[in-house]
Amino acid sequence: QVQLVESGGGSVPAGGSLRLSCVASGRTFNFEFMAWFRQVPGGDREFVAAISRTDGTWYDGPTKGRFTIARDNTKNTVYLNMYALKAEDTAVYFCAAAEYGYISDRNSYKLWGQGTQVTVSS
Repeated sequence: QVQLVESGGGSVPAGGSLRLSCVASGRTFNFEFMAWFRQVPGGDREFVAAISRTDGTWYDGPTKGRFTIARDNTKNTVYLNMYALKAEDTAVYFCAAAEYGYISDRNSYKLWGQGTQVTVSS
């Protein structure tokens, strides 16, 4: 019933910035965790960042300090703010929601968006 829709992807030069948005439609936006994952062709869907309902945050090592995750419950939206982008950040980025589980485990997330492409040129 609840759907997640990502937006904000695009093509940017290295060093640029981008903000991804994930809007949850439906009557519930009280998930324990909201997260961003990313995936490159032929690769696994890997953890990027997560935020809890109490605003705790977790980040993958390579992006910590460059990416920030935030949520606006009044808009049912989760954001991924991306700064100082690098070519290796190029991937499809997915928003996901979980009610329980291991924060960085893909299998903990039961709701997923369709993804938004981020391409960073060097």
